[in-house]
Amino acid sequence: MGGTPTPGRPVRGSATGRPVMAALDLLGRRWALRVIWELHRSEAPIGFRDLRRRCDDMSSSVLATRLRELREADIAAHTAQSAWHLTPLGDDLVTAMRPLLDWSRAWAERE
Repeated sequence: MGGTPTPGRPVRGSATGRPVMAALDLLGRRWALRVIWELHRSEAPIGFRDLRRRCDDMSSSVLATRLRELREADIAAHTAQSAWHLTPLGDDLVTAMRPLLDWSRAWAERE
């Protein structure tokens, strides 16, 4: 069960690699959602150093690992100039997560 979680391969919590379990395994990895969020917030592709700075100076090795995993999952890609951006699939993921963002805001505002 090593490497990037992908549907159809065993992942944490699923011997069959059900797509939702593969997604939860990938997105549940330390810093993965933050990297996706920062790529989403960036209006243009962003370089490794700037991305690391936006992620509160996370470890460069962890960032490199997360970017590799997100690239292998087709969620992120890099340009010829080594700047990173979300792919169309990554943009779809952010769109799918919007209800969670709305819920979290309502949760924060509850009395």
